[in-house]
Parts: sequence; structure tokens; C-alpha cells
Amino acid sequence: MKITDYIKDNILYLDGGLGTLLQAQGLKSGELPERWNITHSDVLVKIHRDYFDAGSNVVNTNTFGANSLKFDDNELETIIKSAMDNAKKAREMSDTAHEKWIALDLGPTGKMLAPYGDFDFEDAVNVFKKTVELGVKYGADLIFIETMNDSYETKAALLAAKECSDLPVFVSNAYGEDGKLMTGASPSAMVAMLEGMGADAIGVNCSLGPKALSGVVCEYLKYSSLPVILKPNAGLPKSVDGKTVFDVAPDEFACEVRKLIEKGVRLAGGCCGTTPEYIKKLVDTAKDVTPLPIKDKNITFVSSYTHSVEFGSRPVLIGERINPTGKKRFKEALRANDVDYILKEGIAQQEKGVDILDVNVGLPEIDEEKMLKTAVCELQAIIDLPLQIDSSDAVAMETALRRYNGKAMINSVNGKKESMEAVFPLVKKYGGLVVALTLDESGIPDNADDRVNIAEKILNEAKKYGIDKKDIIFDPLALTVSADNNAGKETLRAVKLITEKLDCHTSLGVSNVSFGLPRRDIINSSFFTLAMGNGLSAAIMNPYSTEMMQAYYSFCALAGLDDSCTDYIDFAQNLVVTSSATVEKTLEVGKEQYKSELQKAIVKGLKEQAAVLTKALLDTNEALSIVSEEIIPALDIVGSGFEKKTVYLPQLLMSAEAAKSAFEVIKESMSGTDNTSTKATIVIATVKGDIHDIGKNIVKLLLENYGYNVVDLGRDVPPENVVESTVSLHAPIVGLSALMTTTVPAMEETIKLLRKHAPWCKVVVGGAVLTQEYADAIGADHYSKDAMETVRYAEALN
Repeated sequence: MKITDYIKDNILYLDGGLGTLLQAQGLKSGELPERWNITHSDVLVKIHRDYFDAGSNVVNTNTFGANSLKFDDNELETIIKSAMDNAKKAREMSDTAHEKWIALDLGPTGKMLAPYGDFDFEDAVNVFKKTVELGVKYGADLIFIETMNDSYETKAALLAAKECSDLPVFVSNAYGEDGKLMTGASPSAMVAMLEGMGADAIGVNCSLGPKALSGVVCEYLKYSSLPVILKPNAGLPKSVDGKTVFDVAPDEFACEVRKLIEKGVRLAGGCCGTTPEYIKKLVDTAKDVTPLPIKDKNITFVSSYTHSVEFGSRPVLIGERINPTGKKRFKEALRANDVDYILKEGIAQQEKGVDILDVNVGLPEIDEEKMLKTAVCELQAIIDLPLQIDSSDAVAMETALRRYNGKAMINSVNGKKESMEAVFPLVKKYGGLVVALTLDESGIPDNADDRVNIAEKILNEAKKYGIDKKDIIFDPLALTVSADNNAGKETLRAVKLITEKLDCHTSLGVSNVSFGLPRRDIINSSFFTLAMGNGLSAAIMNPYSTEMMQAYYSFCALAGLDDSCTDYIDFAQNLVVTSSATVEKTLEVGKEQYKSELQKAIVKGLKEQAAVLTKALLDTNEALSIVSEEIIPALDIVGSGFEKKTVYLPQLLMSAEAAKSAFEVIKESMSGTDNTSTKATIVIATVKGDIHDIGKNIVKLLLENYGYNVVDLGRDVPPENVVESTVSLHAPIVGLSALMTTTVPAMEETIKLLRKHAPWCKVVVGGAVLTQEYADAIGADHYSKDAMETVRYAEALN
């Protein structure tokens, strides 16, 4: 039986943790567990068999960290072949009668993808492809992507799995206590992206225990039309007599997971700290639970790297200004490759309150494919709004969709055969909400009924590609009323018919209706209000138009879409009647939290602008005063937002990069002087056996921006090397990072050596597997739950 058929009617039980079991069998600190597939195959066979015997339907191979960044091609192939052989042998030896499958386990690479790190998206895809190809070659039944804490790397892994195999793909992400991924994605954002790309089951693993993850799981159950996965830890880890133990026992674990199975979880197992005993207890506890039906939630939404935007509750605003049509200055920016101009346009529209940004860079004289890719990558690096990728060039469209971090709007397809053949395969592969124009080979029909007929034709063709109508939003095309008195009326009727007859969403480029007329905003805003009254789901519009924004906020208030008229009141209070007063008020509000344009550029992550503004300020200000009064306060604004969970890691990193650009200008101006001193020297390292350096690299970037001299020893660093550097530099602070449970003993060993040879040194530790209690138990001076906390600790000591 196919596993995808089995989960339609049954609970699928997964396996549990592996690292702690290998440690119990003698895995040494710093030793790579994947090599045990070869050197200790008997141990792996027994663990896999114990899981099968406990009731697991799926066992993951010991390949979590098996990738080409860690092993050369020959060793990687030997490891994966051995891992598959071990799991197959365990399955053959298990005498229980239930269905059994073997999953190729794919974990994160440990690298941060560009632009936040130095690892290119396509390089990540290729790393995952090598592992997937070998897993397929040696007989995996499915691919299990797990413990991903970055949406972009998750996409890279899923893309690799889909491009290299036709096996089922399960995807599970690791969420923090705030209910977000490390890089900021909400559960609904991940559901939107992963469903769109064709994952077969999605969900949550690692990080926390079942009770602590229940909120995230319930979000998945609310939004997902796919089977939902749950593989929680056995609570939180702590160190007892030098061993890692967890605080949730099998009985409690099974009871809490059962509750979530009763709510709709379809695939259940365990992660760190769980054992075959946990899985057996879970299977026994939940054996009488009748699985709830897996229902299509019929949600139309798009997503960015942080959040989703849902269509249907209130009209969605799509900013139209990143488009060269009729915009001389924007055309100049495209020709000059002035990406900063595009970024500032995006930020300005975000500040005006749009939900989505339309991105169109089509000019005949430029390389549209290259520019569209650049614009999408740069915009999503500093702005957390979903993007509408707008191009008539299918090649440019695919390039941009491939790099987009989320589920994009795709603008557009139409009823022409060649258009559907070009665009629908892209929608199916990359996911997306496609804008469908109601025109075909015969042109744009004059009347609404014929436009609805084209919409029906598009829906029928989309079905052939496996695209549901929830992923299509129709644009019934606003035509100019100055050329046809009935144009506005027919478009409004088409909006209503598509909404009510086809039960589909609609979008309009509102401003087309007023072409050729004076004071166009008057017509546009009235038409916008009428369209919303007829069920319009979204509008591509000019957010700088006071009339359009008045229409939007007043409609939402009158239609019962604005609780207590809160949004309307906020908008109206910042609106002044006279044009000059309006400008004055806008400037006042816009600069409220920023002392200067440089501070704003740093907060918004505009690297080039930060450098230019710093250079200009040096004409009238002392270099060190710019650092203390402009750059550091800007970093504090972002850091404070990060700590309050209003700013997410990508924004923090891009702000740090902008500050770095400003610092470079400062340093250059001070070369040859004695005023280039930094604060204390801090030694940082990822401990022996751990190749994951994302957290360490983030800490380094932030500390350097705050003026510290950071000596980065890299990853997989032996304790002796950390001590040697600390002693030679007489460093007052050492930062140690570990992502994996199996490498925490190496951290403890490093701390013991530091206490012996560098007793003056303060040790700060961090990483996904650590807690305050765990840090205390291994002798650390401070536990930092995130990078900013490390900065705050250093500042307190400085």
C-alpha cells in the first residue's frame, strides 16, 4: 500500500529520537553519528527494529546530517547506502504485522542562506539533491525533511526532493517558544508555501514538548488541507551526572500527543529525548482514536517569509508603484540598475499600509529576468510583505518564483492556450496564487457574461494541472469609462458574478477605469468603493492616493470589517484637510521613531543608502559621534524590536549589514588616526562535532557592529583550540554554540577546560538544544536564547 493512501484512513506512527540513544551506546563527544551507519551498523539496526517493534510505521534513516558539506562524494554514498541497508534489515527482522516504511531523513545544512548568510539558494538545492538522489538510488520509500527552522532552506530541500524523485515528501519544521521559525515564519506562512509546492504531509518537530507545541499544531490544523505531522521532544533537556535527560516521561508524552491526535494530527512520533518506550506508549494510548477526516480548508492565501495574507475576510491592498508604466523616474532607475530606488519604493508603500507589493520591472532595453530576480531577492530581504510577481516573460517569472521565499501571487495568466501552457506548470511546481485575466484569443469581451465564460474555461484547464480554484484569483479587467459608458458597469457585474456564481476571488487594477479623464483619483476611489461592495477581494492600487485610502478605510468600517472602527480612526486622525498640512503631518509621523535618515536606512536595512548618508554626515559631524548618536541607536531600535518579537531575524541581520556599511565608511575616514579602537575581544566557536554555525555567525555580526573585536574559530572546534585562543588573547568572554543534543557534552568539556586554564573568562552559551537549566548544569556563566541577548550580556560586562 502507498503511504499516501494509508494516511487517508489511518494514524501513521513515526519513530522517535536517535541522538541520545546513540550517546547511550557510546557515541563520543564530537563524533559524527552518520558514520555509525558503517562502523556500528548493529546498533542502528537494533534501534530501528526497536522502533518498528514499538509500533512505528515509519523509521527515519540515520542521515539527518548526511550531506556533501560534511562528507566527500564517496563517503556520502557509503553512508546513505549503509543507512538504508540498516533500516531495511531492521524492517525484515521486525515481526510485528503493521505497515512499515523507510524514510530518507534530511536535516538542515547548518548554513544561513543568502542574503542573510553566504550560502546561495541554488547551492543549498544542489546539496540536498545529492542526498536525495542517493536515497532514491538505495530504496527509500519516502523523503522526510525535518527540523528546518528557516523557510527558505525548507523550500530548497523540498524543491530538491521534488525535482529528483517522485517519492512522497513529508516536511516538518522546528518552532520556537514564540510560535515562529528562527527566521520569523508563522505556521500559516509555512502551510501556504508547502501546500503550494506539493508536500504530502506537513507539520512540527523538535524544539519543545507536546504541550508547548500545541498552539503551533492547532494553527496547522486550522490552515492545512494536508495531513499534519507532530514529532515533539520529550520536553526540555537538562544535564544530570554528565548525561542529557528530558523532563517529560512516556506516560505524559503519550497523553499530550493523543489529545492532539484527537484534534486532527494524522502523523505522530517523537524527537529529541524520546525512545521506543515513548512510541510504544503512544501507540497503546492512542489506539482507540478514530482519525478525523482530512478536509480541504479552501483557504486562498499567499505568504512572505514571516506571515500569510488571506483573501476573503477584507479587501487586500496590492501596491502598484513598483512598475515602470507611466513612471519616468522608475524607468531611469531600472536602466541604471538602481535597486535602492526600488527598495525605497517598497518600504514607502509598506508604510502606507498595503498588504502585498506588485513587482514589475519589464522594460524592453533591460535584462528582465536578471532584474526581476534581483528585485525579488532584494525586496524580500528587507520587507516582510508577500510579493506579486508581475511579468509576461515566463522565463523571468520562473527565475523569480524559484527564488521567492514564500507563496507568491503570480501576475498573470489568461484564457489563451499558449498563456495557460506557459504559466500553469509554474504555478503547479512553485506554488502561487495566480491572477487570471478574463481575456482569450478573441480579446476582452464587452459584457460580463462572456468574461465569466472565459473564467470557467480557465478553471477547467487549471484542473488538468492539478490547480484548485482557491489558487486562482480572477481579474475581470477594468476598462476605461471615457471610451465606453458601460465599461465600469460591466466590470462590476463581472466581479459580482465571479464571486457569487463561481465562488472565486477577484482582483482589479482599479486605476485603468479612469484613463483619459481629469482628477482620476475621484473616479478611481468611487469605482473602488463600488467594486468592494460587489465582492472585490483585492485591488492593485496607488497607496499614496488619499482618496483611494479614504475609500478603503471607510468601506471597511461601514461593511463591519473594522472592529470598533480602529483602523479608520487611526487613518482619519493622521489625515489633515489641506494638502500642505497633510504633507506636514505625514512627515511628522514618518520620522517619529527616527532621529535621521541614516537611522531609518539602517533600521530598514538599506546598505547602499546607509553608506551614502554616512559619507554625507561626515562633512558636518565627528566620526565617533555618528557611531554613538546615529548607528548604535539605530541598532538598538532594531534590537529592541527583535526582543519584543516585532522584528524578525532577517530584518535584524539586514539592519546589521546596513550598519556594517556605515561603519566601513567611518573606518575609512579614520584610517591613520588613533581613534579606531574597539571594545573587548570575544572568542566564539561552534563546539566539537557540530557543523551548524548559523547562530554563531549572527552573534559575530551583531557583536562587531557594537564595536567588539570578535575572533571566530569556526565550527567543529576542539575544546583545546578554544582554550588556546582564549589564553593567548586573554579574552574576557567566550561564546559557545551547539545545535545538536549529541554535541552538548563537547560544550561542557570546553567549559571545564576554560575554567582550568582561563578562570577570568566569562562563558556565554546558546543553541537550539540549550535551556537556562541546561546551561547552569554544564557550568556556563550565561545562557542567551538569541543573538541580541549575547550583545546585551557583553554590554553589561563591558
